[in-house]
Amino acid sequence: MLTSEVTLETERLLLRWFREADFPEYLAMSSDPEVMKFLGGQPQTEIEAWKSMAAFMGHWYFRGYGVWAVEEKSTGTLIGRIGLMNPAGWPGFELGWTLARESWGKGYATEGAGRALEYAFNELGRGHVISCIARENVNSIKVAVRLGETVEGETELLGKQVLIYGISREDWLRRQPSA
Repeated sequence: MLTSEVTLETERLLLRWFREADFPEYLAMSSDPEVMKFLGGQPQTEIEAWKSMAAFMGHWYFRGYGVWAVEEKSTGTLIGRIGLMNPAGWPGFELGWTLARESWGKGYATEGAGRALEYAFNELGRGHVISCIARENVNSIKVAVRLGETVEGETELLGKQVLIYGISREDWLRRQPSA
C-alpha cells in the first residue's frame, strides 16, 4: 500500500494523481468515441468515467502503483492518463496510455509512457512489463514499438482479443543510452 503521492515529470509532461477537479476534462476524453474506440468500444457515461477515475486511485491504494493523470506542463491541462496496472484477473503487469484526441500526434504517449516504464523498472524493480493493445490500434502499437516492446502473444481481455506487447528490464536497459 502506498501512503504518499508519486509524481513523475518529463520535459513536457507532469504525471500526477487524479484530482476531483480533473473530472470535467477526464469525462470529455472518456466520452469521445474516437478515444474510446479500442478501450471497450463505447464512450463512457458520466458515472462510468467517474468509476474509472476512482478505480485508478483505488489501484494506488491496493497495489502501491497505478495510473497517473497526464498534465501538459505548458498549459496545466489534463490531456490523458498513463500508468501501471495489474488488477485481479489481468494478464500481467501492464503499462497503458490514453490521450485526449487534441493531444494525439505530439509524442506525448511515448514520452509519458517511457517515463512510466523507467519508473516500473528502476523504482518498482519490475522485471517485465506488458501492454495490451487491440490489433487495429496502430497508433498504440507504434508507441509500444518505440518503447522497445515486441509482440509476445494475444489474449482475450474484457471480451475482446488483444495483442500482448512486452519488454523485459534487461532488454530495456540495453536500449538506454550509455551514461
